[in-house]
Amino acid sequence: MKVVAPYFEILEDLDDQSLAVRIEVCGRICYKSEDKITPESAEPFIRNIIKHGHNSVTEMAVLTLKILYDTESMAIQFFNLMPKFLLVDRVEKKELLVTGSIRAFRELYKSNSTVKMVKAITEYLNSCHPLFYEDLIPARGLLKQEGVLVEKVPLETVESLSAELLAKHRHVAVLFVVNRAITHEIVRHRPVSFLQESQRYCRYSQDKFGNEVTFIKPMFFEKGTDEYSLWEKAMQDTEEIYLKLLGTSSPQAARTVLPNSCKTELITFANLLEWLHIFKLRTSKGAEPSMREVMIPLLHRFQEKYPTIFNGIELNV
Repeated sequence: MKVVAPYFEILEDLDDQSLAVRIEVCGRICYKSEDKITPESAEPFIRNIIKHGHNSVTEMAVLTLKILYDTESMAIQFFNLMPKFLLVDRVEKKELLVTGSIRAFRELYKSNSTVKMVKAITEYLNSCHPLFYEDLIPARGLLKQEGVLVEKVPLETVESLSAELLAKHRHVAVLFVVNRAITHEIVRHRPVSFLQESQRYCRYSQDKFGNEVTFIKPMFFEKGTDEYSLWEKAMQDTEEIYLKLLGTSSPQAARTVLPNSCKTELITFANLLEWLHIFKLRTSKGAEPSMREVMIPLLHRFQEKYPTIFNGIELNV
């Protein structure tokens, strides 16, 4: 049995990685198979998740596009689609700013493959990132669409947008290492993308997990008190039962005895506007204390990075 303190990590390093690498790094958290990452492993990993329909993993890579168009009818046709999971702003006359995940852009094409602006977006993305469209684009490819120009907007340009546009188009991923009671609350937020360590597939009796179950230190019980001793015994008994069940059962069966105190890892990926809502709710005085334990210091980090968006949140400690 292992007990660790909760913590978080803002996954800033992933902003410098390719979209494929980013998706693989995030996706492998579910199975805790990070040890299988190699310089060549991203492409087969992504082909496999797309083949099996694990679409949520492709939500972990987001890009922003600038779209210039000749006629207003193109924009009207695009807006009439009500493209789901995309953030769209008209920033100039005949210029759109569009942000979405790989999943969002794939589904946009799958549902609207005859729309001129959609074809232009997909043709551009396929030319830059063909890996994500191998199963969708016909062998002959897509024709370049006249009257529409699509360009990728660099992250540093997104960072320099006005506060209103920055809040909508800048996405940030955070890794939480907390107990499952906390993740049960976090995953209720929408619109957000999540990937979580899976007790269904992770076998904690394996060497890579230390042949033990890891629990999160409870903030409610001080070590050395009677309450902590009771909690500790409950976790030890649970671990013993879980490991014994693994001798004859699958991880998905054995996990049914595991409690909320189990350590889990959760990647939460959202734009700054949604993070603003999360912080207002999860740092308030009425929020669950263990939630505030990680969310308040995380808010301080966001306030340092994006003061124009987050400095208005007042904490009642």
